[in-house]
This record gives sequence, C-alpha cells and structure tokens, in this order.
Amino acid sequence: MTLEDVQNRPDSRGIAIDAVGVNGLRYPISVLDQALAKQDTIGEISMSVALPAEVKGTHLSRFLEILTEHCGELTQRTIPTVLTEMQDRLGTTDAQLTVAFPYFLPRSAPVSGATALMDYACRFRARLSAVVSEFALQVAVPVTSVCPCSKAISDYGAHNQRGLITIEVWPRQADGEFDLIWIEDLISIAEASASSPVYPILKRTDERHVTMAGYDKPVFVEDMVREAARELEADDRIAAFTVEAVNDESIHNHGAFARIHHPATARASETA
Repeated sequence: MTLEDVQNRPDSRGIAIDAVGVNGLRYPISVLDQALAKQDTIGEISMSVALPAEVKGTHLSRFLEILTEHCGELTQRTIPTVLTEMQDRLGTTDAQLTVAFPYFLPRSAPVSGATALMDYACRFRARLSAVVSEFALQVAVPVTSVCPCSKAISDYGAHNQRGLITIEVWPRQADGEFDLIWIEDLISIAEASASSPVYPILKRTDERHVTMAGYDKPVFVEDMVREAARELEADDRIAAFTVEAVNDESIHNHGAFARIHHPATARASETA
C-alpha cells in the first residue's frame, strides 16, 4: 500500500515561509568544556527550514531523525554539519538551529575556598543559507553591582542589587570554520565588568570579602556594558557582539538596563 506524501502537494497561494520546523525539544547533548573537554547537559532545541512558496509543507519527522544522529556533540564544530544535513534531507537552501542549555562550572569562594557548582544559561544560534553562514554563542552571567551614585551621596553604605550581563558573540569564520570562543571566556569578561561575581556558596569570611570588594568597585549598568564591550572588541576572534546589562533594582520599582551592539548596527533589530 502506497501512502500519499501530503507535504509534497503543491501550494497555490504564492507565499514562501521564512521558517517552519519544531521547537521545545529537550534532548541530552554534549558541549565543549575548557577544563574537561566535553560536558553533558540538556538542550532545548529549535530546528527550522525555509519553505518555498510552491511547497505545501515540510517533513517534521526528519528533524528528529537528524537530531538523534548528531546529539552526541552539538557545538560550533558540529553544527555546520547538522545544518547541511537539514538542507539536504529537507530540500531547502536555508536551515536554522537554536540550542539553549545550562552550563555548569565549579566556583570557589574567594576566602574559604568552599566550592559548589554554578549554572549559566547559554544558547547557540546558527543559520546556513545560500547567502549566510553564521554561528552565535550567548551566555547570561549573574553578577552583583553597587550603585556609584548611592555610594557618593550616602553618609554610609550604598544600595546594591543582583544583575544579569548577557553577552552574545558571532565568531569570525575562516576556511569554513568558526574561531573557537569558550563559554568560560565570556563568563570571565562579564564578571570582571561588575562590582562582584555571584557565588554558589559563601562562608562568613567570604561574604565579608564580597561585600567590601563590591563596595570598592561601584558600577552603573553603563559601566558594565562599556567594560565588557572594551574586552570583546579587543578580541580578534569576534566579528560582532551584543552585550546587555540588566539590574533588578533594589530601591526602585523598575529595572535598569544598557546595551551595546558592535558593530553599532549589528543585530539591533533582533534585541530592541
């Protein structure tokens, strides 16, 4: 018995679709780890392709087949191969893949050395088409900031708050390969731009140290994005980046944020 492939029916409306596929997929994956070579984690995955105007539908099951074959490692080294296979098996010239995942690092307290795991929200975004080949890495890093204005005008103390610095970078590409940028590199840049890092575990001696160190390095959201941007711009592996700092203000009923795109026009429409 032959079953009709309904997706292959023609469509007469003359409207192409930019992206059609599957999302919300949770799958075990491996990503690159600077200290351990690889780290196993769980990815939330979106896979899509462009659909020509004359084609009714795409074959959703093929996304899962491709993912199952390649989930052992999803990194900037392997994602171009996945995209190429998506193009071939789904009959398109435009394939896109997004992978969001938690990344864990052991972090030691600054005085006691007490160590525990810290998680960071990360994301890969990649696209391969007839005119575009790109890969982006995003890392969101929790930090602490102390307000310079509060410190300057107060008789004692200064308000401080939790913040989040999000960095997304587009590595340079040469000979079909993207320059390798470690997640750890972006975490270090973000934490160095704030008043203090956030730690998973602190003893009393650590809390004293972190509180005073933050007080000695007050920063606005503007300071944090500028400091991070200066380091990112100096890295010749990076072709473009976006850096954003958001403070969950402790004495206001609103947040504060600042954002820089480099080059200035890069990705502005995506994050505005």
